[in-house]
Amino acid sequence: MSKDHKRLKIEKTTPGYWKVTLNNPPINLYDPEMFAELRMLMDQIEEDKNTKVVVFDSADPDYFISHYDIVRGEVVPDMPGSAPFSEWPAFVTRLAQSRVISIAKVRGRARGHGSELALACDMRFASREKAIFAQIEVGCAVVPGGGATEWLTALAGRSRALEIIVGADDFDAITAEKYGWVNRALPDAELDGFVDNFARRIASFEKRPLELAKKLVNARAGIPSEAERWSSNQSFVTTTTWPEAQALIGEMLQNGLQQRGDFELRMGHHLGPRRGGRGLSRRGPPGEQDRTSGAA
Repeated sequence: MSKDHKRLKIEKTTPGYWKVTLNNPPINLYDPEMFAELRMLMDQIEEDKNTKVVVFDSADPDYFISHYDIVRGEVVPDMPGSAPFSEWPAFVTRLAQSRVISIAKVRGRARGHGSELALACDMRFASREKAIFAQIEVGCAVVPGGGATEWLTALAGRSRALEIIVGADDFDAITAEKYGWVNRALPDAELDGFVDNFARRIASFEKRPLELAKKLVNARAGIPSEAERWSSNQSFVTTTTWPEAQALIGEMLQNGLQQRGDFELRMGHHLGPRRGGRGLSRRGPPGEQDRTSGAA
């Protein structure tokens, strides 16, 4: 997709309720241009005195956000809002501590940084049939760098966070709900209506109590510190330079990483062991269903 293509479509449904649709074909990669637009979005949210709730969704039913753009992730484009990936922790702080309520409506795959953008939102609602979650980084010989380590430890607990991160497998929405990764897994036919009604309800309330309620919950529940998230961010950047990571990512790019096709659709499967050995698995039989984790 051209760098000039707009990654975010912003719809002001009502003065207090904005919808932000992520749209970066072919697989909705998180890339430097999307980050620049997200940072500009935060500027707009902070400047607008009427905004109360923002819903993030995707134009692609197969991908909420597929993952971080491993090829161009460190590029800083010449456009408003652009910044290096090391500024992601600061963006998350702005979103988590902003005056507005943020909601991720997840349909399709939210892996790696896609999961981390959803985790940065105040609430997450997912399609029971179509949402898939994963932190794929360890399977790619790196570690999460966008906040998953911190958010999942807080939401799911230490043991389940380890299961998610070191297993690098796909999780269905029902399991994600059980683990606290999302608020609710809803039937796909009900997801849009539920989130829209909920957002309109929030937008109908007075702004000051909404802001104070979020501030008080943040103070009581605690949110991961920017310093903790920055440390993980730098760990991720370091691991991308490891020879084993570069070799494995190169092999994955040849097998279909960052291209629309079976590898991306069934990444949890393809990151698993080869028959009779270990390492990246090859493409499975045509039509084989996505393998999802359902461990309790």
